[in-house]
Amino acid sequence: MKLSKLILLLLSLNAAAYAQQKVKPVPIEPGVSNQLAEYRYAMISNVYYHLAFKIPANKNEPVTGTVGIRFDLKSADQPLQIDFKQDADHIRLIELAGGKTIPVVVEKEHIIIGKRYLHHGENMITISFTAGDASLNRNDDYMYSLSVPDRARTIFPCFDQPSLKARFLLSLNVPKNWQVLSNGIQQTMPLPEEKDNKVHYSFNTTDKLPTYLFSFTAGKYTNVKQMTGKREAEFLHRETDSIKIKLSVDSIFRAHQDAISFLESWTGIPYPFQKVGFAAIPDFQFGGMEHPGEVQYKASGLFLDEGATKDQFIARSNLISHETAHMWFGDMVTMHWFNDVWMKEVFANFMADKITEKLMGTETFNLKFLQDHYPAAYGVDRTMGANPIRQQLDNLQDAGSLYGNIIYHKAPVMMRQLESLMGKDNFRKGIREYLKKYAYGNASWPELIDILNKYSTTNLYTWNKVWVNQPGRPVFDYKLSYNGNKISKLTISQRPEAGAQRIWPQIFNITMIYSGHSKTIPVNINAQQIVLKAATGLAKPSFILFNSDGMGYGLFPADKAMAGSLFSLESPLQRASAYINAYENMLAGRAFKPDELLKLYQQGISIEKNELNLRLLTGYISTIYWTFLLQADRLALSSELEQALWTSMEQQTAANNKKILFSTYQNVYLSTESKSRIYQVWLTQKPPEGVTLAEDDYTSMALSIALKSDTITQVLKHQQNRIINAERKSRLSFLMPALSLNVQERDAFFNSLADRKNRAKEAWVTSALAYLNHPLRQTTSVKYLPKSLEMVEEIQRTGDIFFPQSWLAAIFSNYQTKQAYHIVSAFLKQHPDYNPKLKDKILQATDNLYRAQLMLY
Repeated sequence: MKLSKLILLLLSLNAAAYAQQKVKPVPIEPGVSNQLAEYRYAMISNVYYHLAFKIPANKNEPVTGTVGIRFDLKSADQPLQIDFKQDADHIRLIELAGGKTIPVVVEKEHIIIGKRYLHHGENMITISFTAGDASLNRNDDYMYSLSVPDRARTIFPCFDQPSLKARFLLSLNVPKNWQVLSNGIQQTMPLPEEKDNKVHYSFNTTDKLPTYLFSFTAGKYTNVKQMTGKREAEFLHRETDSIKIKLSVDSIFRAHQDAISFLESWTGIPYPFQKVGFAAIPDFQFGGMEHPGEVQYKASGLFLDEGATKDQFIARSNLISHETAHMWFGDMVTMHWFNDVWMKEVFANFMADKITEKLMGTETFNLKFLQDHYPAAYGVDRTMGANPIRQQLDNLQDAGSLYGNIIYHKAPVMMRQLESLMGKDNFRKGIREYLKKYAYGNASWPELIDILNKYSTTNLYTWNKVWVNQPGRPVFDYKLSYNGNKISKLTISQRPEAGAQRIWPQIFNITMIYSGHSKTIPVNINAQQIVLKAATGLAKPSFILFNSDGMGYGLFPADKAMAGSLFSLESPLQRASAYINAYENMLAGRAFKPDELLKLYQQGISIEKNELNLRLLTGYISTIYWTFLLQADRLALSSELEQALWTSMEQQTAANNKKILFSTYQNVYLSTESKSRIYQVWLTQKPPEGVTLAEDDYTSMALSIALKSDTITQVLKHQQNRIINAERKSRLSFLMPALSLNVQERDAFFNSLADRKNRAKEAWVTSALAYLNHPLRQTTSVKYLPKSLEMVEEIQRTGDIFFPQSWLAAIFSNYQTKQAYHIVSAFLKQHPDYNPKLKDKILQATDNLYRAQLMLY
């Protein structure tokens, strides 16, 4: 009896403690904390938003709106926090069901609804508000909302977290003659409101979406509709170039259909949303954004001219496939919290690559995969600011700092290794199960690993730890022993480039190169060191090409002996792998000095006929030339390089190859002769034989002339007069001060960027910063570096997700001086408690600057 009473007492005490814990208020703090998100996820369900916006023609007049938020609440034991990152004066009225008005309470970016206004079960709160402009991207005659990752709360009051998916019912009041597009299907015809010269559009209730995927655009667009399979697709654009329109529109619709058909077949799930729609946005911040029914693209990525290269066509197909793959990966199944944002991006990239493989063949796919992902991933993973694929995130306001080349480029490499480890069929079965289990819901990476592990004979939890949860890459070495002229033993080892000892289990090929033939051997390395028995007894090779199939990930050996036969390797993939290995070894100080590698690559530009490889080679040439040669050495080599590029351009027969070489020539030229040659091409608009140039090319040429000339001052004005498209005219106007011959005008331009409104067009800003900080201008621009670093936190706080990364890259990519390095070092030393993720971004962007100190001084 006593025991039972004691048990009852303990149970009652535990219940009381739980009750106290349950009602403990979630702290009110800026942003959306993980704690707040998890509490709301546990308490709130069945969310509906009824949204109405009034959008005036004048972009300086406010956008007003109302939102009715209907939701079920499990407990009203504490105040409700509704996210709204605007001041209290942006809220006009808050009403409960039945029309009762309640006080407006705003604290630290949240509207606070007191407990007495809430109840268990269904609640309805209607808020009249003035929307914030920043994420509405308002222009003179068009606008578009962009809410990723946590910007919906800057536009309207909401529960701005990915785990609270909702349905949206939208209506828009917009100027007459504006077109609109949103997630839901537009209801019948718009209703005119002649009094205000406005029209009213209504849309069907959407499928379940997180707030970051709710979006709309409105403005003066051309509306094109075509059938994509059995569905009508809608496309809004503002392109005015009739040639681009003719060459591009049908191809854009066809690429969407190809992607949808492939993904439906691969996943076994029909297109998961009610409509297909997309818009081409001038100077859009990203390549694309995957809002279902209203995918937004950067217009220049979709509309290609008659001079477009094969690489540009592949890039467009890949972009469309990427955004379409998101309909299944990220939109239908959404990460629970933004620490797993990489999941949606890795699958979008991975599936886009599979679509490329189907459309263009395995050989092109393998080559494109290697070139798209490896250099970009290495560019972060080799740095002191390397971050893991999966990162910690305490508050959604910091989610933008998670984006970067690791989630976009290392993660697909990881996923490809995982697919090879599991086998393609088992991998596909696991992904299909995952999609069906979590359709229209949320899932985390551990939940996916749990599913995939059922289909794998390897322990994926251990594999996952090094590939996903830790940063960095392995460094591979080898040791060869001979018995006479035969290999007696080949040992391959790996170690981490930085950090604690760990092993990256992976597969790749090595190829023994002999005179007139080669021998490829598969490698499966799951230990710190292995003996490759398949090599025993083989003849001594001229050299060994590591990662010859482009599957492996890490810093592989690059033998200088390969220089003599590098360009005679039969496989384009093998040549590309060798180019990448050599460049990475140069950066690591393991083989090749910068001038040596530049001369080697210079030899290849007339021999390499594969367009993708030629672009890779010339990209490396440009980087070495501007970043890893001292000014005196650059000047000594410039005439020879210019001549080699021009001669190779004349010798190459493929038009795209000619254009790649001409563009590189335009990038590197310094001599008086070349300045005159480029100016005459621009002035007369008569390109070299076999090279096709369009308006954008001549604009680029005019910018180059302005940068490299001390006397020609009217070239940009002249080029602007040639341009018809209003957006492209405006872009050139924005860039002009950054290229001025007047230092004071350049100073004034840089100082103007401290004002947020002057950073509204982020793509324009980063282009301008690249010209402002070009090596030819660095003696006068180095003084901008301290302020540029001081602004990074504000850039992260006020800009879109890629802006901190692109801001830093545009500024620091080509600096090499000790002065610049000391400025960065001093800044980091003076800010020991600096935001760790932003510190990593700085270290990533300044890695070339750091390595230049080791190579050049």
